[in-house]
Amino acid sequence: MPMSCRPLWIYLNLPNQPERVAHPSNLATPTGIPRRRLSLYYFFYFTLFGTFLPFFGLYMQGLGLNALEIGQVMAALIGTKIIAPYFWGWLADHSGKMMLWIRIAMALATLTAAGLLWAADFWSLLLVVLLFSFFWHGGLPLFEAYTFSQLGTKKVDYGKIRLWGSLGFIAAVLLLGWLFSHWGLAGFPWVILALFLLLSLVTFTLVDQPDSAGQQANTAKTSLWPVLLSPVVLALLTVSFLIQFSHGTYYNFFSIHLSEYGYSTQTIAGLWTLGVVAEIFVFLAMGWLLRHLSIMLLLMCSLGLTLLRWQLSLWGVESLSALLVAQLFHAASFGLYHAVALHLIDSLFNGALRSRGQAVYAATSQGLGGAMGALVAGLTWSIGGALLSYMLSSLAVLLAIIIAWFGLRRLQV
Repeated sequence: MPMSCRPLWIYLNLPNQPERVAHPSNLATPTGIPRRRLSLYYFFYFTLFGTFLPFFGLYMQGLGLNALEIGQVMAALIGTKIIAPYFWGWLADHSGKMMLWIRIAMALATLTAAGLLWAADFWSLLLVVLLFSFFWHGGLPLFEAYTFSQLGTKKVDYGKIRLWGSLGFIAAVLLLGWLFSHWGLAGFPWVILALFLLLSLVTFTLVDQPDSAGQQANTAKTSLWPVLLSPVVLALLTVSFLIQFSHGTYYNFFSIHLSEYGYSTQTIAGLWTLGVVAEIFVFLAMGWLLRHLSIMLLLMCSLGLTLLRWQLSLWGVESLSALLVAQLFHAASFGLYHAVALHLIDSLFNGALRSRGQAVYAATSQGLGGAMGALVAGLTWSIGGALLSYMLSSLAVLLAIIIAWFGLRRLQV
């Protein structure tokens, strides 16, 4: 039996759990799984990421912010994931109207993102980023749960839908890399606002499937804590935190680092794109990988290659060939790890906890890990530059490898 199909509560030292009830939110719509509309949401969501990650740091640098201030704003951008996912997940689980709350969150994100049009200093940028990111980051964990519920028994097809997010990221990096290199970064806020508007509109094309009254009652009675405090879940969340923390230097200072070594905006955009292209191939192959390889093997491979990636990014910055190899490892450090972790989280948290399970994962890894990674990267970069920052990232991955090896071994088949 493939690992991804095993009921993972057998690893939690908990009593046997009941099989999931096939309530409406677990079923496809009458016309089938809305793959195109699901894919379109991921496309625009990660087009936004493809705009923020490579160019927001450069945009803020152009406004006169220093490395520490850039790190703090980026920490705020990511840090709202600590609270926002669980807040919106709680609303969705207790109301049974997941898509309604996604629509509300994205509409509010669009309205507040308009503040970027006038924010031009550290404090105004910090305020605007805190506002729109609280709504923006509340949507993705809910949408991940919505996607898995729509896929039903075809969860291994998640990668084929999620890869459209990677394509959106690539489209943003390539198109905007060319645009900003020719016209400058003055239009950055307008691009962000337009993308938020498109993302919000997509949510109105998807059907909300409210849970039955019985399911809502079951949700209210289901406690998150027995699952959350189990050894396997704690180990998985800790590893996820460390991996996301290790990406802080890359997400916030990779573009700045390369520009300091004389790489052009288009070359930097191309390197970002290469990483996401590699990620796409992992998502395409994820179904086969989950069916034929153990979950522990996939996990350890992703961690080992992540460690190698940060060392190559540090010591090979003057070699384009070394940077190309390092960017190919994005397939492991993000694509492979993220896909494995999502499958585990979806199995570890049952139907009544689906939204909150995804929210806890997002809050711990992308939220707390991402915010701490950005904040610490800003501090270490201002003190010791790339050397200190990338070495700390490598140390975090090494710790993750140790925890995964000793804390998640029971996940082996």
